[in-house]
Amino acid sequence: MKRAAFLDRDGVINRKPKEGQYVTRWEEMQFLPGVAEGIALLIGAGFCVIVVSNQRCVAKGLLTVRELDLIHERMCQELAAAGAVITEVYYCPHETQPPCSCRKPAPGMLLAAARAHEIDLAASWMIGDSDIDVEAGKNAGCRTARILKSDQVANGSADVLAQSLLLAVHQILLLES
Repeated sequence: MKRAAFLDRDGVINRKPKEGQYVTRWEEMQFLPGVAEGIALLIGAGFCVIVVSNQRCVAKGLLTVRELDLIHERMCQELAAAGAVITEVYYCPHETQPPCSCRKPAPGMLLAAARAHEIDLAASWMIGDSDIDVEAGKNAGCRTARILKSDQVANGSADVLAQSLLLAVHQILLLES
């Protein structure tokens, strides 16, 4: 069994759009500092890296599944060129209602990835920037890391709290050693 680092996309890998807005074109995808380095460190430590992201913009009709897939393909290519290989991208394209099993905080995407890639969830981490990311990780049986916005106070139920993916990865690797 492998261990994985599950990463939320918006707010962890790329700059999160304002509330109610979405990344709908490649030109809107802005990688956050240190992301490629953080992912490369996880890979070097033996984690497979899997993106798990709620993408309600599809249900809202703001882009098609194919357009979203193209954004993710380009994201993976750009990161891989910097030594940061993403194993796979899972996303929930559904609206918030009715509830589905894949929309975080439900653990559906993490469970599907675990089945497909033979992942030991108890040895894995969910890294996100919201309470629902942390809850999804806990619901799947993972340890959790929360990326805080610069003005957020360090509180919450995550195992690790950090200001960026890279800083979270450094803390995770210290805990894993």
